Amino acid sequence: MLSLEKVTFDAGDAVLTGNLYLPDTVDAALPAVVVAGTWTSVKELMANRYAERLADRGYAALSFDFTGFGESQGEPREVERPAQKVADISHALAFLAARPEIDADRLGALGICAAAMYMSAATAADPRVKSLVLVAPWLHDAAICRDAYGGAEKVAELINAADTARETYRTTGAVEYVPVVSATDPRAAMPMEIDFYLNPDRGGGSVWPNRFAVMAWRDWLTYDAIALAPRVTRPTLIVHSEDAAIPDGTRRFHAGLAGPKDILWTSGTQFDFYDREPQVTVAADTAAAHFARTLRG
Repeated sequence: MLSLEKVTFDAGDAVLTGNLYLPDTVDAALPAVVVAGTWTSVKELMANRYAERLADRGYAALSFDFTGFGESQGEPREVERPAQKVADISHALAFLAARPEIDADRLGALGICAAAMYMSAATAADPRVKSLVLVAPWLHDAAICRDAYGGAEKVAELINAADTARETYRTTGAVEYVPVVSATDPRAAMPMEIDFYLNPDRGGGSVWPNRFAVMAWRDWLTYDAIALAPRVTRPTLIVHSEDAAIPDGTRRFHAGLAGPKDILWTSGTQFDFYDREPQVTVAADTAAAHFARTLRG
């Protein structure tokens, strides 16, 4: 059995809401891991799942909604802002460090998909993070974005749309949204059929609104995660697949890491790592073993 506590913590301009998972038996101050998932996601999509698996394996684990997402406060809503998400992770770490059942000197971070970029940035900047795990990471730079989003002209078009949408928000307060995923709307951030996001039995439930703020494109497309690698000196483990998202970005990031590093290439598509077996168990077991080696008392 596990203990699950709904928690809130301050993040400057907003109060964030999360789920703190604890092992049923706590004999001493626990190592703890902050967990986050894909872009635009809420904790219910995949972060809760991984946090629960880590608690099953003896760790305290916190999943939470970023500023403007899910149960957390913050306006405007559903705007993908990398810098804000990195700052939110630091606030989550501060919350964990202050808990009496948690050892503030044994904090780790786990990022799934896009959160791999944000957890890497937080690890590079925040000395409280002692160990990092990236699961099915989305790690991009300008070159990868050009390949992923249809070339330089298309990227420029999306950035221009973001600037227009941001000016509209500045002058009117109105946020322009498109679907995150749609098989029929070409404006969608991911204009394709993706079962995980559209199937209500997987990620397509009512708690996730499936909307992307157009003004977020600039921050997203100009974010350089590959450049973070030389600043990451903490022990880092990556779990990925050649059939998942942009494996070349993972290879380049892994090559650039400045600290101890390991990588497990396994099988599965990107979305298998969100909620399918054996991918979730493989990733959780490998992550727990990594944290056991690197978050020693």
